[in-house]
Amino acid sequence: MRASVGDRVTIHGRSVGMPDHSGEVIEVRGDGDEALLVVRYDDGHQEILSPGSDCQIHHAA
Repeated sequence: MRASVGDRVTIHGRSVGMPDHSGEVIEVRGDGDEALLVVRYDDGHQEILSPGSDCQIHHAA
């Protein structure tokens, strides 16, 4: 999954009743499909994310 700075990500809840989390990619570390993403979520916290099957990337227009 490739992403660029400015793209939005949605992490879907892993079990019933867990909410989705959305945020913006603020940094990409590495190259290609193995890159790690630094994401600032809408609630203000940041994390380094290795996108998996529960992650959806929305490319900036």
